[in-house]
Amino acid sequence: MSIPLVMTIISPDRTGLVECVARAVADHGGNWLESRMCRLGGEFAGILRVEISAAKKSALLDALQKLQQHGLQIVVRADQPVSTSSPGRQTKLEIVGSDHPGIVREITSALARAKVNVEEFSSEIVSAPMSGETLFKASARLQLPDHCDLVALKKNLEKIAADLLVDVSFAELDSQ
Repeated sequence: MSIPLVMTIISPDRTGLVECVARAVADHGGNWLESRMCRLGGEFAGILRVEISAAKKSALLDALQKLQQHGLQIVVRADQPVSTSSPGRQTKLEIVGSDHPGIVREITSALARAKVNVEEFSSEIVSAPMSGETLFKASARLQLPDHCDLVALKKNLEKIAADLLVDVSFAELDSQ
């Protein structure tokens, strides 16, 4: 019987980090299902999901523990099955504007009050093409609950965006 595991890894960035984790998974008969990884500052961080035989789980965990001697911090959790019928709709939210503290806090507070689940979030600071001004850019995939009033949510976020001097845009995603 195969079991799914979710892992997070973090380490000072260096060549070969992903390969050493991939080798440990493959050496124990595991299958790498999905991942999101990147370098942020001087650190490398990632989250991944693998599937492994229940009989080999303990050996894999031991191998991953040994990698920690080389500076990797690894946390492994059992993956919980996901319901195939997730309620609500998915939307994509994009934010662009002058960078300053508090943008993420204000936007995510409004989303939490509306019971919106942030399923994926990425952000970066970039230089504006013409002015060189520092811009904050973010993109999020959101799961809206069935009872969510999208029009009211958009109005609320647009008011917050005006106060923060950022633009927000929504795009409804196709059901999958």
